[in-house]
Amino acid sequence: MGSRLMAIVAEGERERVYLTSILEHESISDQSIQKWKPKVPLAEGGLGVRVPNYGLTTFGDLFTSRQLAVLTAFSDLVAEAAERVKHDAIAAGLLNDRERLRNEGTGATAYAEAVSLYLAFVVDKCSDYWSSICTWNASAGQMRSTFGRPAIPMAWDYAEANPFSGSSGNWTAMLEWTRKAVQSLPTATHGSALLQDAQVQTTSAEKLVSTDPPYYDNIGYADLSDFFYLWLRRSVRSVFPDLFTTVVVPKSEELVATPYRHGNKERAEEFFLGGMTRAMRCLAEQSHPALPVTIYYAFKQSEKKGNTGIVSTGWEAFLKAVIHAGFTITGTWPVRTERVNRMRGHKSNALASSVVLVCRRNSSDAPVTTRHEFINILKTEMPKAVMHMQRANIAPVDLAQASIGPGMAIYTRYSRVLDAKGEPVSVRDALILINRTLDEILSEREGDFDADTRWALEWFKQQGFTEGEYGVAETLSKAKNTSVNGLVEAGILSSKSGKVRLLKPSELSENWEPATDKRLTVWEMVHHLVRVLESSGEKAASQFVVKLGTRAEVARELCYQLYTICENQKRANESLYYNSLVQSWPEIARLAQESGTLEVVQTSLFGGEESSM
Repeated sequence: MGSRLMAIVAEGERERVYLTSILEHESISDQSIQKWKPKVPLAEGGLGVRVPNYGLTTFGDLFTSRQLAVLTAFSDLVAEAAERVKHDAIAAGLLNDRERLRNEGTGATAYAEAVSLYLAFVVDKCSDYWSSICTWNASAGQMRSTFGRPAIPMAWDYAEANPFSGSSGNWTAMLEWTRKAVQSLPTATHGSALLQDAQVQTTSAEKLVSTDPPYYDNIGYADLSDFFYLWLRRSVRSVFPDLFTTVVVPKSEELVATPYRHGNKERAEEFFLGGMTRAMRCLAEQSHPALPVTIYYAFKQSEKKGNTGIVSTGWEAFLKAVIHAGFTITGTWPVRTERVNRMRGHKSNALASSVVLVCRRNSSDAPVTTRHEFINILKTEMPKAVMHMQRANIAPVDLAQASIGPGMAIYTRYSRVLDAKGEPVSVRDALILINRTLDEILSEREGDFDADTRWALEWFKQQGFTEGEYGVAETLSKAKNTSVNGLVEAGILSSKSGKVRLLKPSELSENWEPATDKRLTVWEMVHHLVRVLESSGEKAASQFVVKLGTRAEVARELCYQLYTICENQKRANESLYYNSLVQSWPEIARLAQESGTLEVVQTSLFGGEESSM
């Protein structure tokens, strides 16, 4: 496989200048001679590792000759810089005691080795921006790094950063990133790290434990870590020889369901379930009886529809392990953990929160219940839990994950849940029932909406924003106590030539005023808010919220139902409308509140309400 230079991006006057490439530039790049090339093979079949399918079989293949030359040069300079730092430290009066950093030395030698470690981090950071997997973000005029997400995908059109430029991905910028990180590290306390097998460790005995375990088959941590480990090992192996005894990162005991290591998916799942159960049991047996164990789990349900409902292998395997280990799930805390620019900037339905499961040891005298009773309790208790999560503004993309907690809290309060045949209801079946109950809760709230909105919801389920037959629409309108002409009058529907279509947010009138709208609908409120947010941002959306007053909360509630419809029917682009609006709601509400005309009600984590003007 070869490559051709397509264009050159240069720095212009407050803009990027795109220049046509010439053969001389391409030949110059081909003349680079690398002193070293990592020959470690990439994991063929590894989670998120796709490039071996295209002939890039080693980590060295991920870099051009020019990139390898410059990375090798900077890596070699780490040791040279350490010698200069040591010389300057001694000249400045630091003790020349030859005690190494790994032995907790504090003199010139240890100081120089510490600086070399930070410089090695800079080289590692540079490798993320200096590979042939990097692409060009044309809209922002800057480089995208190799790991925009935890995977190594194929990049057909890649971009090379100039290490000595003033643009993104240059050496100085990576140095500055590392400096900021080091500067924020606490210096008044002693830090330590301990490596132990979670399945047999004793460190957690009688302690408060909060953990973030691996997410089934979501990320191949060890396989991907080799990308950075190889350069770090080359740069500072002499500083920490005990940490770099292996050529690559150890992998065989990694608690991730990786089929290529175990032969197939079934064995990989068995490995994950067995290992996670042992690790969780270890925590359950040692945990302090007065304290809960909290487990972070930000793994989005890899949903697929079966004959009986939505199932999620990742969540199922993880929850099996937690329950089999002897834990009862007593609560769920959705915690906002993701950067806002990750959620909005990438225009994707990424999880906004981590779901924190709160667990305690199982009670030895927990009662037995029936599947019928379990369903009844779900329908009784889950609506209140869902209401609290919505009022606390959990994003629609997170709602299904967060709802697992209250549902499994009911499931695990019993020693067993038995079906009509006396057989135990499995974790998988419980998850299906929880997801089904969530759908029912959201659907039942249609009664809070006006007739036009109820019609629009039902039509949206069937057609989305595409055209449908007038006759079908008219029949549905009679069932919903409205009419097609009325929907057109309401400003949410287009009707002509025997076809009808819901108007997209971008097609709605820019002159709309809710105060003068004689047929105001919740559907209209939502899509005008979407239109304004997309075109003019949160400040403009907040002005609409002020005009809507208390009705704005009903509009926000509709977003959850619309998102669920889009998610179930794989309408990713449309679901972004509703997820983005809810994610932006706290800022929209804050801006609206500043005008002094909007009451904001914030639900606290523990169920109370705090009201402010």
